[in-house]
Amino acid sequence: MRRSFIALATAALLLGACSEPPKPSTRTAQAVTVTPKAGSPLTASGKARIALLLPLTGRAAPIGQAMQQAAEMALFDTGSKDIALSAYDSGETAEAAVEAYRKASLDGAALVLGPLYGTSASALVPLVGQGGMNVVAFSNDEQVAQRGVWIMGIAAPPQVRRVVDHAIEAGIRRFATFAPQTTYGQQMSSTLETYVTRRGGTVVGREFFDPNGADIPAQARLLAASTRTEGESGKVAVLVPVAPPLLPTALASLATNGLDGRAIQLIGTGVWDFPGVGAETMLRGAWYAAPDPAKRADFERRFVSTYGRPPHRLATLAYDGVGLASQLAQLKPGGDFSAEAIANPNGWSGVDGIFRFLPDGRSERALAVIEIQGDRGVVVSPAPTTFAGQPTN
Repeated sequence: MRRSFIALATAALLLGACSEPPKPSTRTAQAVTVTPKAGSPLTASGKARIALLLPLTGRAAPIGQAMQQAAEMALFDTGSKDIALSAYDSGETAEAAVEAYRKASLDGAALVLGPLYGTSASALVPLVGQGGMNVVAFSNDEQVAQRGVWIMGIAAPPQVRRVVDHAIEAGIRRFATFAPQTTYGQQMSSTLETYVTRRGGTVVGREFFDPNGADIPAQARLLAASTRTEGESGKVAVLVPVAPPLLPTALASLATNGLDGRAIQLIGTGVWDFPGVGAETMLRGAWYAAPDPAKRADFERRFVSTYGRPPHRLATLAYDGVGLASQLAQLKPGGDFSAEAIANPNGWSGVDGIFRFLPDGRSERALAVIEIQGDRGVVVSPAPTTFAGQPTN
């Protein structure tokens, strides 16, 4: 396993032993005061040029700003002398992202981190195919992924597979899905069915409801009927990939029909990974897969100390992206930002745990399984610390 790229010389950040960082203004100067020389992937001092494509204007500007600040923090924390960051505004549209990519190309960028949106990342595919810089996008849309455009966001299908694995290890063999009739809901249901079958389990129910919530009680009754299979015993694990504000209604409708935490095992995805999830009392005892929150907590504390406010949840992607770029820059003189280097099967380590990129552009992450206990989530199955011996999905 590669050494964590977010370690300082004296202590690892993930162990919480970092020195006091300088004020934000100092970091900003270090990160973005780069004078590009057109066409050269290296600065005059030999640093690899890394482009950061973020929505710095428009409705998502606060997210883009938090991610840029996290990237600057990573540049300081790694102590990297091998990369120079330049930020480009990818706006809210695919057209803006394409323009930002072209500017970065003219400036000689060796690697592009971002953009945030899947549609924007998809728009860069033709440019990458024409010999442009490789892209590590912050999207989690697996449909965008392909060689040369990797997605770094925490995709939902691996979350389903991880929590299904945990349920099967706990002795559960029957599964069902209660999801909104949306692209996301259908993808989660399809992932569960395919993976449960592969693992030797059985899918006993599947119900979709109107995303506006009008028919949730009726669909919950249908699911309850399908899960009461005569002669079958043991709990059914019901996947409920539903976020607020529909989550309370979905849970209450299931409970009204006898499908509460005593009769079934509720399982979910990262849409449950929000502060105060334990306030939903019907989720007590439920499981979902997500990065280990303890590892992220130190990053969040240090971000607050530096910038005076909590980071957006996506800020860790930018932090880990810069750490990845720093490691790639050290592989050989001038850096190695090739597809082969990016898709190293040993993977990389970051605030959100270890991750690796697959040759087809998808990413895999080592996720923990979290049980909602009281007002908080408790890790009941730690995230793996290595990809050794683990097959790709």
